[in-house]
Amino acid sequence: MSKMVHSMIRVLDDQASIDWYRKAFGLEVAEQLDFESFRLTYLSNSETGFELELTLNKGRTEPYDLGEGYGHLALVVGNVDAHHTDMVKKGLDVGKIIDFAPDGELVGRFFFATDPDGYKIEVIQRGGRFQ
Repeated sequence: MSKMVHSMIRVLDDQASIDWYRKAFGLEVAEQLDFESFRLTYLSNSETGFELELTLNKGRTEPYDLGEGYGHLALVVGNVDAHHTDMVKKGLDVGKIIDFAPDGELVGRFFFATDPDGYKIEVIQRGGRFQ
């Protein structure tokens, strides 16, 4: 049996990303490992043991090309409407709330937010398969 422990994204400014993920989702720095050419920052909260690893490659100034391969990171929240409103009030880049209901049956309610490096973060209403 295996256990997922983290997902990693590359960032240009780790403090900007730390601030954004704190504001958006209440994630805090669990640990930071600083090496000569790069720094790893692990973000988490009390809801799960899963962490987001921010990798800063020191000296890099050009934004990363996210290409066609990156999908998204997804988080669930208790009230997607309230979370959306809160993120808008904080001035964060968020899209509209989508009620995804193919064939008339609601599969999920969600919206996407964009972090400082352009990564799309899906915010899903907790319920059904999204616990």
